[in-house]
Amino acid sequence: MSSLVRAACSSRRALQLQTNLSRLYATEATNFSEANAKPSIYGQPLFPSHPHLVQPQELTPGIPLEDYEQRRRRLMDRLPDNSLVVSVAAPIKYMSKNIFYKYRQASDFWYLTGFEEPDSAVILEKNSSSRGYRMTLFCNGKDVVKEKWEGAKTGLHEAAAIFRADDALSIDQFSVHLKSAIASSSHIYVDVPPTHTRRGPRGTSKSILKHLSPLVEPRSDYDVIVDSLSAKRKPLAPEVARLRAIKSEAEQRVMRMAADISGRAHAKTMRFTRPGMSEAALAAHFEYLCAMSGAQRMAYVPVVASGPNALIIHYTSNNHLIRQDELILIDAGCEYNGYASDITRTYPASGKFTPPQRDLYAAVLAAQKQLVSLCHEAADLSLHDLHRRSCELLKEELKQLGFTFKGSEMESVLYPHFLSHPIGIDLHESSHFDRGESLKAGMVVTIEPGIYVPPTPNFPKHFHNIGIRIEDEVLVGKTDPVVLSVSAPKEIVDVEGACQGLLGLEPF
Repeated sequence: MSSLVRAACSSRRALQLQTNLSRLYATEATNFSEANAKPSIYGQPLFPSHPHLVQPQELTPGIPLEDYEQRRRRLMDRLPDNSLVVSVAAPIKYMSKNIFYKYRQASDFWYLTGFEEPDSAVILEKNSSSRGYRMTLFCNGKDVVKEKWEGAKTGLHEAAAIFRADDALSIDQFSVHLKSAIASSSHIYVDVPPTHTRRGPRGTSKSILKHLSPLVEPRSDYDVIVDSLSAKRKPLAPEVARLRAIKSEAEQRVMRMAADISGRAHAKTMRFTRPGMSEAALAAHFEYLCAMSGAQRMAYVPVVASGPNALIIHYTSNNHLIRQDELILIDAGCEYNGYASDITRTYPASGKFTPPQRDLYAAVLAAQKQLVSLCHEAADLSLHDLHRRSCELLKEELKQLGFTFKGSEMESVLYPHFLSHPIGIDLHESSHFDRGESLKAGMVVTIEPGIYVPPTPNFPKHFHNIGIRIEDEVLVGKTDPVVLSVSAPKEIVDVEGACQGLLGLEPF
């Protein structure tokens, strides 16, 4: 089939699916006095039930329905003929007994489907149709008894129409369908959920069945599935990671919003800070500000490190009191509509840098700004290249402040972490990212140099116990970078202005 014919068929199919979806939404809306009637009849926010969150052409907030279709199509186009893709939802996790944590969907499953309910899975079968694949979505469907306790779930018919599946089946049918699909496939791309052992988490072909559905009966069918998966299985995550590395325009907009929410929270937390407060109070204030702006959760446990605590890179205890004239290092960012943000700022508790604090901060800032300026495709640099450059720049800056270095003190003591990591749906989208490859337009990375001076005699005494990190999210462009986290003050005059209330910011 020619590419033109296929594109035309795909366009017609997309139009038909959109028409069907519009009819479904219109039908559902007529069943209620208003489109966003309570309670919802869907298992997640959708346009008919949550028009304040989801626009008419979007499947999830900020991400168009068509984006999900394009993701699946690009994935299947990359795979060999006769390929099968299996992706499963994240399990519900429990603090204790029946007390569960707030649910978060598995990143790759969400990226491919937009479906947010647990106990679900998707099977994509590559074929010669105009679409290029067949999609079967598995979920719980409607259950009046469970919904009385847990809230609405999306019905099977609605799930097929809304999420553009060729078919939607009960999760109880997953094993049977998987057995049939495996028999007719040569390549099976799947990431099995990990099982926890004394030696740590590891995945087996058995765990995908245990994760989603009761054991298959008869036992011989279960063995057939496990044996077939073991023989034909290839990892799915690296294939999806290649797609996730380059952000679409819609993803870029959502990530900019996530960064804006976190950036404003950083600025207002600077204004809120007073000596004598606890680090925990600042962490709580930051999280409150993000939640009030629409963030669903924090992207990671915030670091609120005052004074010498900033020398601990991942300090998350947040249980000390803030003293006069200390610096505060806050590494915190929210997750908004499925995308993480990651920003670090360092600022004076008293509202004004001391001379040594100002000098060291200016050194880190100068290096950070030069590194940000290199985050574009035309520079032809990798993350490894940028990290080496960061070591050189920081060393040059510190020498001007009277630092001397022996051996690897720069990398092992003063600056022990890597400069950067990719960011997107996951805070660290780097498990399958090659740090040696050149950056490409559309990638989003962090740039976070830092200096952490221990109280040892080989470093200037007036810098002892000062830890400074400045971190921005940067969208890689063709010839220029775009700083997504621009809402968070980082110039010295702006940081002091935010702390002292000179930027017109209210602390709440």
